Amino acid sequence: MAKATGGKSLVIVESPAKAKTINKYLGSDFEVKASMGHVRDLPSKGLNVDIEHNFEPTYEITPGRSRTVTALKAAAKGCGRVYLATDLDREGEAIAWHLKECLGLADENTYRVVFNAITKNDIQKAFANPGRIDMDRVMAQQARRILDRIVGYQVSNWLWKKVTYGLSAGRVQSVAVKIIVERERQIRAFVPEEYWLIPGIFTTDPKTNLGADWHAFLDSAADKDKGRSLSEQDQWLAARKAFRADLTTVNGQKFQAKNTQQAHSILSSLRESRYTVTDKTTRRIQSRPSPPFITSTLQQAAANRLGFAAKRTMMVAQQLYEGVDLGSMGALGLIAYMRTDSTHLSAEAIHAARHYIGAQIGTDYLPEKPNYFAAGKGAQEAHEAIRPTDPDLTPKDIKPFLTDDQYKLYDLIWKRFVACQMAAAQWDTTHVEVGGQKDGFTCQYRATGRVLVFDGFTKIWPTSTEEPELPAIQAGDSLNAVAIQANQHFTKPPARYTEASLVKTLEKEGIGRPSTYASIISTIQDRKYVEQIDKKFHATDLGDVVTDKLDECFPRVMDITFTRHMEERLDKIEEQHLNWVEVLNEFYGPFKDNLDKAATMKHAKAQTQPSEYTCPDCCASLVYRLGKNGRFLSCSAYPDCKFACPCDKDGKMVQEQTTEHLCPKCSKPMVQKMGRFGPFLGCSDYPACKTILKLDKQGKPLPPKPPAEPTGVKCHKCKTGELVIRQSKRGPFLGCSKFPRCRTIVSMKNMDELKKLQAEGQWPPASEEQAQNMLALDTKTPSPAKRKKSSSQKTGHPHDQ
Repeated sequence: MAKATGGKSLVIVESPAKAKTINKYLGSDFEVKASMGHVRDLPSKGLNVDIEHNFEPTYEITPGRSRTVTALKAAAKGCGRVYLATDLDREGEAIAWHLKECLGLADENTYRVVFNAITKNDIQKAFANPGRIDMDRVMAQQARRILDRIVGYQVSNWLWKKVTYGLSAGRVQSVAVKIIVERERQIRAFVPEEYWLIPGIFTTDPKTNLGADWHAFLDSAADKDKGRSLSEQDQWLAARKAFRADLTTVNGQKFQAKNTQQAHSILSSLRESRYTVTDKTTRRIQSRPSPPFITSTLQQAAANRLGFAAKRTMMVAQQLYEGVDLGSMGALGLIAYMRTDSTHLSAEAIHAARHYIGAQIGTDYLPEKPNYFAAGKGAQEAHEAIRPTDPDLTPKDIKPFLTDDQYKLYDLIWKRFVACQMAAAQWDTTHVEVGGQKDGFTCQYRATGRVLVFDGFTKIWPTSTEEPELPAIQAGDSLNAVAIQANQHFTKPPARYTEASLVKTLEKEGIGRPSTYASIISTIQDRKYVEQIDKKFHATDLGDVVTDKLDECFPRVMDITFTRHMEERLDKIEEQHLNWVEVLNEFYGPFKDNLDKAATMKHAKAQTQPSEYTCPDCCASLVYRLGKNGRFLSCSAYPDCKFACPCDKDGKMVQEQTTEHLCPKCSKPMVQKMGRFGPFLGCSDYPACKTILKLDKQGKPLPPKPPAEPTGVKCHKCKTGELVIRQSKRGPFLGCSKFPRCRTIVSMKNMDELKKLQAEGQWPPASEEQAQNMLALDTKTPSPAKRKKSSSQKTGHPHDQ
């Protein structure tokens, strides 16, 4: 391992958890410090990019990190060498560069170390072969950051002026919203088409009449609306040597029935036909295991199997990567780095997996040679797939040391990794052709079944199958038709996106990077462009309008193909040493032309759409208008008539209803209304009385919040308000009495100290920076829990994605 010349060496990582885990593997010659995430970035307010001078960025110390930077500078002065051990992706490289610039580190004494997993072996290898900061990677990340800021800031400002205040746009987020909006429109425009299927139930025992039993079984379903599932039906049939088959041809022609007349015209002939097995083929097939997880597939599997949102998945994965305290074993990094596009596995990882399989599962499950997986198109990282650092640390063994979420995700990652090196599962797949005939009428049915011969990797990574097991039959066998029923069906619209399917689509289209999907999905929901109902995405009216406006005025930004092209160009800054300024110039020229033309567009609020409703006040027609909370109905005679009322997402009028509840302030009836966050109760004497009550999930009014309790402590940010005690889901906190104009938030733990400082004349200080230094506060985070979370996550300004 590398050693310092002239004193200790300083190692800088992003988070305290990572620092704690790494510290145990380095000797006394090393001092490990945490930067608490980004230490320098573009200021959140303003563009801060000099477009006229080669897109020169203006950076500042990240709010709340001044004391950290000061402490790191002091630590660096007393050390001979500084090792920047931030994450190994582009963003980690950029953080390392910003640290070097902020701390004023000399090139000859500054080293870059990267490791795929926080284990003793990986750490020692990294420090034995330190490198330098890769400026191509840094410039690739800087170009992406600047491009996102230009689009986010300039288009967001345009949306504020032309649609409504507080909206945001982004190079990636706006395209993600467009994908959901387009699916929403496909669903709305979809016209179901009728079609009929005539499946048959057959048995090999001609003496048994199962018809009555079969219908009784179907009628006995607990849920009469859903009926028996296909799995239940197949199990019942298999136990009675019967099976289901689908009608494929009638009189030599492909079967197709679009209405009841066509279906029933052949039903009697089908029921009266004599049936025999005309052909049977059985083929053994192998099912290979899936590759180990990359970021996108982990997010999809966690959503489908665990019900985890992408943001939750990445947060828990970060904890597993940085290290978990395992009692006597200390803090250990349990998984490899979780932001990766690569399915590559090191020779050591493959050997560890194969050793575990042979020793613990069985040699029959160990393939002769290791399984290797091809990298996906556009995979940008050279490091490994997401895997456990040591497969011998089984989920069951370390479960007592993990939270519930950590255990579930580790179990998923562990099983997928071990399974990927196991033998293929083997199935016998059987296809049966059943022929029927009656007085010149002929028909053909087809059935498919599958039997597991060797479970292979499915022993620990189960896969579902809907193909039943067929009874023992041979070509030429006579069959008895148990039931032949014509069933009406209708075609279904495209499925709405779930988090898993949206992540899959974003990856397939090359939009953004898997490491950003979690923040993108959170942002588009926070901005009310989409909403999740039963875990499926629905586009809101606001998302509809914003997408139309952006499509109209910024076609290149909203074009999926162009977005993919820009991602490839940004990648080539690192991979092929493209000039990052030229890449940005290539984009900005056409973008600026679009921005200039967009300035003349009519404001969205001035645009109306006709409706079927009439104004109850003046009998004029009502029209749809756009407000800050979405679409609403307004009188077309506005401003002469000011009638307005809300509408639901289908455009139907939502009329206010007087309820039995009385206003707690003036005792007048409360009226149920619809607002930005759903239904609520408002006083019928509005605007004279502005009392509102929130409703719970059952529609019952919640008690009003207690009034804020004054503390007498002045707000250090606005200087005019005072800090008051407010209540939240996490408990009490201190907030400014001038909210929402002043959004200062301070932990309750500091109240006594604040009162003491004010009594001594030291509070409020002259600047917010002094306040943070005095009390070690990060006033942008409301609690220590959130402060810890923000330090370990890589986040950007909401306009930048």
